[in-house]
Amino acid sequence: MRVAYFANQYPSVTHTFIRREIRALESLGLDIFRFALRSGDNLSDAEDLAELDRTQFILAVGASRLLVGCIAVMLSKPITFIATVRDAIKIGWHSDRGIFRHLAYIAEAAILARWCLRDRVQHLHAHFGTNSAAVAMLASRIAGIPYSFTAHGPDEFERATLLSLDVKLNRAAFAVCVSHFGRSQLMRWTRPDQWVKIKIAHCGVDRSFFESPLQLPPKNPRLICVGRLSEQKAQVVLVAAARKLQEAGIQFEIVLVGDGPMRKQVEEAIRYAGLQDKITVTGWASGERVKAEIAASRALVLPSFSENMPVVIMEALALGRPVISTYVAGIPELVHPGKTGWLVPAGDETALAAAMEEVVTASVEKLAAMGAQGRLHIVEQHDTLKEAAKLKSLFEGELPPPLGE
Repeated sequence: MRVAYFANQYPSVTHTFIRREIRALESLGLDIFRFALRSGDNLSDAEDLAELDRTQFILAVGASRLLVGCIAVMLSKPITFIATVRDAIKIGWHSDRGIFRHLAYIAEAAILARWCLRDRVQHLHAHFGTNSAAVAMLASRIAGIPYSFTAHGPDEFERATLLSLDVKLNRAAFAVCVSHFGRSQLMRWTRPDQWVKIKIAHCGVDRSFFESPLQLPPKNPRLICVGRLSEQKAQVVLVAAARKLQEAGIQFEIVLVGDGPMRKQVEEAIRYAGLQDKITVTGWASGERVKAEIAASRALVLPSFSENMPVVIMEALALGRPVISTYVAGIPELVHPGKTGWLVPAGDETALAAAMEEVVTASVEKLAAMGAQGRLHIVEQHDTLKEAAKLKSLFEGELPPPLGE
């Protein structure tokens, strides 16, 4: 089967789960074509760079070819073009981006549809329910092939009416959510008669994460936080909790792996707290380095205000490291208090500091036992190949029946 994957940005340092999903589907025998509007920034991972060569970028064709593609659809398929314009106006009417931006999506969709027809694509799948799902929906109309999308959240669910998720689901063959929480949120914003189309396929981790023997956690009191430095990840709360440990005389070290719009504020908070010798900000790192940093730590700390189901938690658990995180969205589906980690109220620096103290003072044996339970959960629920098999079945379910049936 020939399937096109489409995203706003791909490859991207924050979208490794898409790369894993594509590779797993290919290993199951599907032909996957990679299309995106643009690539992400700061690519350094060898796997991402390899994907860069395999991906075609719509915006790279230039404004003139986008316009020509749009005109070609208008002239060759006038009825389809009118229906596509109606779709664009419908989802753009209440959007924060406006109708004209959505009309511009038609030009992008025209190129995407042409590429799908050229490559004999049988199904088009978009990641994220944002503009990528909008362009895919319009391209599906133009090309006459079914489309679907994966809604990750939390942004999609926070802006559900602005993004017209109800319209996108109605037009889609199906939609995928990566957690039960995510499915509930998509159900919240769509009609009950459409709920049967909402499926769950977890993001997963490569088997390389749990095929190697578990390493014992280190004795030194080292913690790691991996993620985009942004308001939703709440690294400033982590710094405040670390300050409480410092004031209590607790020994610790924290490594922050990532970059983003709040890096300056996070570094200022570290300086203000006098924790420059305790907290290190590395910036973006390759996948292999992230794995090494997690393995060299006692636990992952992710004090998020807003999430869906963070892939980095899956990676830490797969590597046998317990996790400290918050009672937010799909995180409790991953972190089980007392078994695979600790959960604290979001924004509660005192509770976060208490959990961090437990980790840095716990015995290696206790942490290793929690890590082993965490790996078992990931093996059972977040194996990339198992989850890709669910997607493969969904894609193949949209194929027309063979002639004669």
